[in-house]
Amino acid sequence: MQIVQILRDGTLHKAADISAAVGVSLRTIYRDMETLAASGVPIEGERGIGYRVTAAITLPPLNLTMTEVEALHLGLSAVGQSDDAQLSTAARALLAKLDAVMPEDRSRAPTGYGFAIYPFADAARGFQHLPAMRQAIRARQKLSITINDVIRTVRPLQLDYWGRLWTCIVWCEKTKDFSELRVDQISELRILPSLFVDEHGKSLADFNAKRVIAGS
Repeated sequence: MQIVQILRDGTLHKAADISAAVGVSLRTIYRDMETLAASGVPIEGERGIGYRVTAAITLPPLNLTMTEVEALHLGLSAVGQSDDAQLSTAARALLAKLDAVMPEDRSRAPTGYGFAIYPFADAARGFQHLPAMRQAIRARQKLSITINDVIRTVRPLQLDYWGRLWTCIVWCEKTKDFSELRVDQISELRILPSLFVDEHGKSLADFNAKRVIAGS
């Protein structure tokens, strides 16, 4: 998660700089990059040069937006984990075919795209919350969420997608600050009747500005 936060600005980051930022060895960074790539996060780069997250994935002859890739991935992941052996096998076969037509210059195209390995193996648990979160973002409604038995009221601002990892940028009324929550860690979620409007210091624009300052 820390590595994704660093890479998400789209610029090239050297492994040594990432290692220093998160406080782990270079060997750990190289291993984690392979894990992220295998989990479907669109990572581009290699050892000795640097890494970055690309903003889009191209499948000839189609150009897919990230939202379209989300929909494709969500559906195939759900079917692939079903109890119907035939459908599960078919979903995995389809994902393998998609892998085969990925652009050749796409670095480390993951095998079995969409069926992630550690640390996102249980991310499908969060799928149930996505419709409600999208509705709340559109309607600008507050949410009551429970993570690790802690209940918080938040303003949902944006959903992001990283392979099998879904996160939501929120303004938390408990901490009085922005948070980026892993959707799969939410055990309970309720849409609250109260609405919110953009306020200085609490909007998505403020979050992005704060992230730019932190990155610089």
